[in-house]
Amino acid sequence: MKKIVLSLSVLALLMTSCVSKKKFTELEAKNKEIQDLLNSATVKLNNCLTEKSAITSQLEYLKKNNSDLINSSKELTVLTTKGAENLEKSLESLKEKDLKISRLQDALTKKDSVTLALVTSLKKEVGLNDPDININVEKGVVFISIADNLLFKSGSYEVSNGAKDVLAKVAKVINSKPDFECMVEGHTDNVPIKNNVLLDNWDLSVKRATSIVRVLQNQLGVDPKQLIPAGRSSYIPLVENDTPANRAKNRRTKIIILPKIDQFYDMIEKEMKTLSEKK
Repeated sequence: MKKIVLSLSVLALLMTSCVSKKKFTELEAKNKEIQDLLNSATVKLNNCLTEKSAITSQLEYLKKNNSDLINSSKELTVLTTKGAENLEKSLESLKEKDLKISRLQDALTKKDSVTLALVTSLKKEVGLNDPDININVEKGVVFISIADNLLFKSGSYEVSNGAKDVLAKVAKVINSKPDFECMVEGHTDNVPIKNNVLLDNWDLSVKRATSIVRVLQNQLGVDPKQLIPAGRSSYIPLVENDTPANRAKNRRTKIIILPKIDQFYDMIEKEMKTLSEKK
């Protein structure tokens, strides 16, 4: 810049001595115009440098932002893939559970069908005309309730001869179902009993149940593995023990015919094993 000023000064001296005043004025005006152009160019250059710096900063920001977006996209892709895998596993689990439920329902339906057939068979064999014999389904099992006046004398646990006709019909059905069990439950009224043989109503109810079991086994050919004697004393009455008629209703023997529990579970386990092998 100093060189330019010095040159201009020398030029001015030369022009003072060599050129006319008019010419000098023209050169001076031209010099000013050039100086203005130089100043304008300098300003534009500075503006360009500022804009370049801003653009460079913006580019750096965009590059970083783009990099972050790419990384986020990759993470989102990983998350989406894992989500799809988890969803697929959940759907497979639901399908498996639905199939298990379906197989269990099939097993229960099969059991209900067998129960219905058993009730029909019992009603056909035992008959429905005697009011002292009741055949029904309770909690998924078949039971026969026989009033004790058909089976025993009052206070006795010796089976009467007339009772054996009814028990023979029950035995016929039990023998036709070797995969079933037969539980014999003795029930009494609430009148206490005690003698040289019987200690209480518990004792009476159990001895009546075992007496029926012995007749079924020894005289009617029922497999003892199918038989379960049980005594319930007076604690599960049908009605209140407040009249002689009601006490007579509560004195009864209940014969329950049901599928063997272990076989029922074996059937379910078999279905589960089949399901696992198909996976």
